[in-house]
Amino acid sequence: MTPPSILSLERLNAATATEFTALLDGSYEHSPWIAERAAVRRPFASLAALKRALVEVVRESSPDEQLGLIRAHPELAGKAMVARHLTAESTHEQGKAGLTDCTPEEFTRLQQLNADYKARFGFPFILAVRGPRGQGLARSEIIATFARRLRNQPDFERAEALRNIHRIAEIRLNEKFGFEPLLGQQVWDWCEQLAVHSEQDDGLTVTYLSPAHRACAAQIAQWMAAECGFDQVGIDAVGNVVGVYHGQDPSARRLLTGSHYDTVRNGGKYDGRLGIFVPMACVRELFRQGRRLPFGIEVVAFAEEEGQRYPATFLGSGALAGQFDPAWLEQVDGAGISMRDAMRQAGLPASLEAIAALARDPAQYLGFVEVHIEQGPVLDGLDLPLGSVSSINGSRRYLGQINGQASHAGTTPMALRRDAATAAAELLLFLERRAAQVPDLVGTIGLLEVPNGSVNVVPGCCRFSLDIRATSDAVRDACVADTLAELQRICERRGLGHEIRQTLCAAAAPSAPAWQARWERAVAALGLPVHRLPSGAGHDAMKLHDMLPQAMLFVRGLNAGISHNPLESTSCDDAELAVRALQQLLDHLAKDTA
Repeated sequence: MTPPSILSLERLNAATATEFTALLDGSYEHSPWIAERAAVRRPFASLAALKRALVEVVRESSPDEQLGLIRAHPELAGKAMVARHLTAESTHEQGKAGLTDCTPEEFTRLQQLNADYKARFGFPFILAVRGPRGQGLARSEIIATFARRLRNQPDFERAEALRNIHRIAEIRLNEKFGFEPLLGQQVWDWCEQLAVHSEQDDGLTVTYLSPAHRACAAQIAQWMAAECGFDQVGIDAVGNVVGVYHGQDPSARRLLTGSHYDTVRNGGKYDGRLGIFVPMACVRELFRQGRRLPFGIEVVAFAEEEGQRYPATFLGSGALAGQFDPAWLEQVDGAGISMRDAMRQAGLPASLEAIAALARDPAQYLGFVEVHIEQGPVLDGLDLPLGSVSSINGSRRYLGQINGQASHAGTTPMALRRDAATAAAELLLFLERRAAQVPDLVGTIGLLEVPNGSVNVVPGCCRFSLDIRATSDAVRDACVADTLAELQRICERRGLGHEIRQTLCAAAAPSAPAWQARWERAVAALGLPVHRLPSGAGHDAMKLHDMLPQAMLFVRGLNAGISHNPLESTSCDDAELAVRALQQLLDHLAKDTA
C-alpha cells in the first residue's frame, strides 16, 4: 500500500484540526479520536514527537476507550479478512505477513487461537505482524507468539495489546511520511547477521574464545574496516575488537564507547551487541560524509562480560581499566581447558605483559558512553524508546545454607520440626518487604534447593542465594545488614544453624552528571521526553567508571523488555533513535571541544 502523497510535519502542523485528523486517518484502526486529541499538542518538531503525542493520548484515555481501541482491530486471519472487510492498512499488513496465504492447517490453528484468546480476554489478539523490522513476521512466528501470549495474565495482555497497537501505528506513520529507519535497519541487520555464529543450533550461545566467539570477532572487525571506514581495526590480547576513527588531529583525545559481544547461554541478539553497532553506524556516517570531529572515536567490542565459560567477568573492559586478575589465566572451563590455553588456541599471546599493555591512559580520553538494551520492563511499560541511566546498581551476592533436621513428615509434630525450607521462605518474604521500602533497591533469592528432598521428609537443609542491588552502596549495604540479621534471628527462633558466604561485591557506578546531561540533551533534541532510570544489571561501563566519567543510554526492549532470552528484541525504529541520539551527543561534544 502506497500513500497517495507523502505527508510532512510542516503540512501537519499548519493544518486545521479537522484536516489534521483526516491526514492521520488510519494510523490507529477506526479511532479518529486519538488524532483529534493530539492536534492541540502541535507543533511537532519531529516524527518521533508526533508518535509520542499519539501514544500519550492513548495512555491518558479511559480504560473503556482503550478497550474500544483494542476491539476496533480485526482478528488475525479472521472472518473480516476472509470476507475482505479489513481496512486497507490491515489488509496490507496481514498480507505482508503472509496471513492471506495460510495453509489449511495454519488457518485452522489460527481460528482456534482466535476463539481461545477471545474467550480468555474478551478482545481480539493484537500483534504488529510487520515485526521489529517492518518487513513481516513468518506465520510460524505469529502462531508461536499467539500461543505464548494466551498464557499471560489479563491486565498484562491488555497492556501488551496496546503496545502492539502503537507499533502498528508507528509503521503506518512511517509510510505516511515516507520515512524508513535506514540506520536502525543497519544496526538491526548487523545484530541478526552476527547471530548466525553460535555454539548451539537451536539458540544463541557465544562464550569466551569459543569458535563462534572468534567468528564474531572476525566479523565485527571486517565490518569495521570494510563498511564503516575506521582508520585502525584490530583484535587485542584478550579478544576485544578495537576500531579507531581519528579526529581532525589523529593525536587528539578520544571518546571511548562500545559494549560486549559474548552472550549468556541461549541468550538474545541485542544484549551488548546493540552498543557495538550503534556507534559503528555513527562512524560509518561520518566516514561517508568525509567528516572528522575535534576528537577521535574508539569503539570497543568487548570480548567478555557475561562470565559464562570462566568464573571471571568483565575480562574485556577490565583489561582496559587495568584490572585483569592474573589468577584468571589459570581458571578452567567445564572441559578442563584453562583460560591461558584457550587464549593460545585462539592465537592470543596469553601473557600478562601483553594484557597489562591494554590498560588505557585516562588522560587520552574524554569519557566513556555505552548504549544498551534496557533488559527490563520499565521503558516498554512507559511506551518510551529511550532512557537515561542514572546509575548502575551496586550489588552483593551470597550463597547460604540453613541447617535443620530431616525427619518424617508424618510423625514429626509441627511444633517439634526444625524445617530449614520454611526458614528460607521466611527470609525470602522478609527480603521482599525490606527491598520494597526503598526506591531503586531490589533483593532476590533466586536459588532455593533442598538437597535430597522428598515429598514425605521435613527438609533438613536448604541452600539459597541472595542478590541485593541498589543505586548506592550505602542503601545496598543497609539492606544486606538487615537481611543477614534477620537470617540470624529466624535461625535462633527456629533452632537452626546457618552458614553464608559472599560471592560478589560490585560498587555502584553513578553516571557522571555532565555525561548523563549530554545523553538527556540528545534525547530531548529528538523530540522525546527524558526519563531517568537505574540499571539493575551490570555493564562494561561499571569497569570503565573506575577510570573515566561514564554514562549510559538505554533502548527499549520489546516483549516486556525480556533479556537473556531468545525473545529479547527491539525495533528498527528504536535502534534508529539510539543512533540519532548518539549522533546528537557527538555533535554537541564537538561544539564543546572545538
